[in-house]
Amino acid sequence: MNIEHFIAKRIAFSGSKSFTRVIVRIAIAAIAISMTVMILTTAIISGFKKEITNKIFGFWGHIHITDSNVNRNFEVTPIPINEAFYDSIRTIQSVTYQETPGFFQQILNREPRLKTTYGGVKGTYPFIILPGVLNTKSDFHGVLLKGVDEKYDWSQLNQFIVDGNAISYQDSMSDELLLSKNIADKLHLKTDDKVVLNFIKDQDQIKKRFTICGIYNTGLEEYDRRFGIVDISKLQDILKWPKNEAQGMEVILEDVRDLDIYSDYIYYEIVPQNYYVESIRAKFPSIFEWLKLQDINETIILQLMVLVAIINMITVLLILILERTQMIGILKSLGMHNGRIRKIFLWNAGYIIFFGLIAGNIIGLGLAWFQKHFKFIKLDEANYYLDTAPIDIQFGTVILINLATLVITILFLTLPTLIITRITPVKALRFE
Repeated sequence: MNIEHFIAKRIAFSGSKSFTRVIVRIAIAAIAISMTVMILTTAIISGFKKEITNKIFGFWGHIHITDSNVNRNFEVTPIPINEAFYDSIRTIQSVTYQETPGFFQQILNREPRLKTTYGGVKGTYPFIILPGVLNTKSDFHGVLLKGVDEKYDWSQLNQFIVDGNAISYQDSMSDELLLSKNIADKLHLKTDDKVVLNFIKDQDQIKKRFTICGIYNTGLEEYDRRFGIVDISKLQDILKWPKNEAQGMEVILEDVRDLDIYSDYIYYEIVPQNYYVESIRAKFPSIFEWLKLQDINETIILQLMVLVAIINMITVLLILILERTQMIGILKSLGMHNGRIRKIFLWNAGYIIFFGLIAGNIIGLGLAWFQKHFKFIKLDEANYYLDTAPIDIQFGTVILINLATLVITILFLTLPTLIITRITPVKALRFE
């Protein structure tokens, strides 16, 4: 029998109504609150990164292939969309690459190892982006029209359509326009309204009539206040381009974790030198940098919550030791060593932490579940890109937080138990 564990169990589950019992309950509550905050923090921040990333990639795809002059002038430069190398890109199922050793691996003289991408290429779609001015009877608004063809993957964009439908390609050239809610509200437009768009081509003004087929809202103001989506044939007609030319090709990947690998692979191994390949992460760095800042916030909050748990448990453990001074004296007089007595109180503290973690997990996961299904925490969409706090529960992360909190707290609790070595049986039993 493990005598230390047995004694700790009897102490922890004793029916004492002393002041210490109240302190223990407060300690359990404090650990539960800390764990609740940590679970909600990781779930919300993970949700932010997932939802906003999905919105950006859903609107833009993952990789853009354009003419290499695209960054050196403001003209819309066409590229052919029937090149043979596009078939090579579409058929990519996986890529094997060398992973460069990181900082610690270099110290350990680790050799580079071969890795395989998580997935392949899902599809490639041509696009054109053309500026224009949207006119109504009473107002006007500058827009950037993104043209896509009938094969475009609408699975991501469909979730952002709040009214109407996506563009219909029943005719050879659709006159439909998918407009953002931001622009529609400013111009007092709704689905099925007719609008006129003005374009400048070779210093000539071109007017085209469109019908609003639907209204979308991504929550990303940078896009919502500027972009509309139309049939690419309409823009090809305005630019006088043939059907086999577009401004660029949008590459959709099966797994976003392969973004940087495929961006480099396509650029260096597949496309000719006169083409430019750019990942959306590199094209719109500001939002992704903002998302990286959330990792710092998450780390700070987790560290603070663990620190609160440690300070709380050190206080409680000292109270437990002082209350059981006479028991310590008796055990020492019976020949028990300091180390074994310290284990008794560490076991006792372990029980308190365990019940606190259980309560914290129930409360934290429960609140996360309610938020995910009922969305009771609202946000300012203009500042946070989302109208409610998103939830993405990573159970592996939750388990890791529990184990880390338990282990780190127990390790720090070995320090206050050193006070046991200063308690002598004579002084402890003097007033017994």
